[in-house]
Amino acid sequence: MKAVFKTAAPYLADAMNLPVENLEAALPFYETIMGFQVLSRQDAPCKSAVLARDGIQIGLAENGGDPTQEGCFFEVDNAAAAFAELQSHGLAKEEAGFRLDHHGETAWKVFFVVAPDGLCYCLGERQS
Repeated sequence: MKAVFKTAAPYLADAMNLPVENLEAALPFYETIMGFQVLSRQDAPCKSAVLARDGIQIGLAENGGDPTQEGCFFEVDNAAAAFAELQSHGLAKEEAGFRLDHHGETAWKVFFVVAPDGLCYCLGERQS
């Protein structure tokens, strides 16, 4: 079963300008494991790419930022299906480590994925 990525919210400022040290080295993880497709690329003012999946977009950029301090929250329709899908595509993580987080009045079933480039992603399913 394929999960649907519904929204992308950056931890800091801009989901379209997520820092990576090496764009070429980062892209295979997003395409193969996370299921994103590259929509566009550019070399100036820095190497960058726009990626899309299920109607959401993120951007990776060699912008000098620290990838270990940034990432995104992805709302998904089914957290268990999202983890199973990523695993089936080669995610080297045996257990999801699901937990229940609260943001305001909303509860989320979440798990985390750290990309090889250092960016951290939280994938969460809204709970009733």
